[in-house]
Formats: sequence, structure tokens, C-alpha cells
Amino acid sequence: MGHDIFEVSINAIKLIVVFLIIVQAVPFLVWLERRGSAFIQNRLGPNRIGPLGLMQLAADAVKFFFKEEFVPASAVKLLYYAAPVVALIPATLAFAAIPLGQPVQWNEYTFRLQGYEINVGIVFVLAVSSLAPYAILLAGWGSGNKYALMGALRASAQVISYELALGLSIVGMIMLYGTFNLSEMVLAQQAPLSYSFLGANWTAPSWLPAWGIFYQPLGAIVFFAASFAESNRLPFDLAEGEAELVAGFHVEYGGFKMLLFFIGEYGHMIVASALMVLFYFGGYTIPGISMADLNQWAAEHAPGANAASLTVGLLTLLCFFVKLALFIWLFIQVRWTLPRFRYDQLMDLGWKTMLPWALFNTILTAALVYVAHL
Repeated sequence: MGHDIFEVSINAIKLIVVFLIIVQAVPFLVWLERRGSAFIQNRLGPNRIGPLGLMQLAADAVKFFFKEEFVPASAVKLLYYAAPVVALIPATLAFAAIPLGQPVQWNEYTFRLQGYEINVGIVFVLAVSSLAPYAILLAGWGSGNKYALMGALRASAQVISYELALGLSIVGMIMLYGTFNLSEMVLAQQAPLSYSFLGANWTAPSWLPAWGIFYQPLGAIVFFAASFAESNRLPFDLAEGEAELVAGFHVEYGGFKMLLFFIGEYGHMIVASALMVLFYFGGYTIPGISMADLNQWAAEHAPGANAASLTVGLLTLLCFFVKLALFIWLFIQVRWTLPRFRYDQLMDLGWKTMLPWALFNTILTAALVYVAHL
């Protein structure tokens, strides 16, 4: 946490800020999804309460907090109350481990723009993200409702199926970069795009960065598709079945408890988008500008070393969130563009299509890496 009270305080504030980013982003993402879907479908969307319907968020908050507290008579109360809390934890823990910008050097202190730095960041993110099915099963069993239980079994089967393809799609990135550290992966993508194979070298123009998408296009496609299934978003929203009369594992939840499930879903969407940016689109690096050039520019224009380091940190943070926003909008666009799969189609896609392609990508990458180093 730190060596003195100042460093400990700053690191504690960072953890709170990361949590607030997840929680406070959800209302704005809901507003964006409502407005975006309205424009896609040639509707107006929320426009009555406040300018552009922005105060609709406050009205929703009042509704969530003051709805009647309801617990089914047949519910297992401990599990029933624990499920919404467990749903919120994995996304928050995973997002806190993601580097959002270049570390800021302030005198003798080094502050990373992330909740905490873990050397095996990929393993940690995948481990905590895999806890999501527990919240679903707790909600289904704890509700004491057969429809909720059936929805929970359906949802957990979906999430587990696509976790395999998602995890294998990242293995290629680990082999190429030779590290589990997320920050090192980001820095490896700032150089110009180049290929080296059996003594032959090719370097792209300097403005084309060495992003993971150029080295692992198949892995990126598999990861992107599996992210929708892991986030329970259309066309993989069979976990909730939100257009059905009986919603799914959270059918017995309402009010603030339902809000926690809602935040958890959008949290997973944010984490999936952040990982897509991190693995395949350079993370917080700015396209066409190396970190060395950016540091030199900041040193020339900022008054002092501390200000220069803070400027670079904020610029890289802004770059990361711009990329993140683009992928979050893509999640919204896909939801209102593609129809939902049937459940048999969903499972076939996961086991018979995406898993074999992820395995093929892993084996092919391993073979190319082995041959290239002979």
C-alpha cells in the first residue's frame, strides 16, 4: 500500500476512485444506451426529465432506492442477499488491476494509474472474472423459485462455455509478449509494427503501431465475441432473457438489489472493453506517438518534472478512456443490431466453433513462435 502515510492515502483514494468509476459510469451508460437505441430505431428516447433526458437517471435512482423491499417466502435469505453483492465484486476487482495510464512520478513517489499492480495481471483478471457464475447460481438457488433456478443453470452453462474460448484467445498474446504483466504488454505495443521470421525482418511505417490486433487477429475476434457472452449481452443474453415474461436468475429481485445486478452487468462490459483495448489496441499508448516522444514533449512544455509526469499520465489516461468508450459504444450498437441466438445455437457456437478456433490460434501461435526462434 505504501511506505508512508501520504503514499498509503493516495493508494487508498485510488481504490475508491476505481470503484466509483464502475458505479458512477453505469447511469451514464444506461442513458447512452437509451438515447443510442432510440436513434438507431428512429425514436426520441428519454427527453422529458431534464435536458436531453439526463435527469431520468436521478428519477431511476429514486425508484431503485425507494421500491418496496421484497423477499420470497421460500428464499434462502443469506444466499438471496449475498448474490447481488457477489455480482458486483468481480468486475470491480478486475478493473482495479488494469493499467489506465502511464505511472506518475511525484518527487520520490511513483503512483500507478490503477487500483493495484499485480505482476501476473492476466491470471488475476481471469480468476476474479470467473467468479461471476457464483453470483448467478446464488441468485437462482437463493430465490427459491424454479424459474430463477432454471435461468441460473442456463446462465452458468453459457458463461462457463465461453470462458474457455476467451481464456485460450489470450494465450497467444502471452506467448508473443512473453509476460503476464499487463503494463509490460502495453509498453510492448508502442513500437512501430514489425515482423521477424527466420531471419527476415519487415517494419511498417512508423505511424502504424505494434498493436496486438495485427499479430493476433483471430484471437481478437474470438475474444471480442466471447466478451459478449461473458457480459450476458445480446446476442448472448440468454442468461437473463430480458425480453421474456420470466426474466431469468434475477426474476425475484427488485429495487436496490436489482440495481447491484445491473451494475455488475455493465461492470463486466466495461472490463471486457478495457481488456480489448489493453490486449489488442495498445492500451493507454497514443497511436503514432511513442512514450519517449510524449515524455520529451511534456518535459519541454510543463513547468517541472512533477507537472510533466502528471501531464503524460493524464494524456495517456484520456487516450485509454477514448478507446474504452468506442468499444462500449460497440457493445450498445451490437445489442440493438443483432437478434438473439437460440440456446442450442449459442452452445454450438461456443463449443463447436469458437473453442476449436481458439485452440487452432493457440497451436498456430506456438508453432510460429517456436520456428521464429530457431
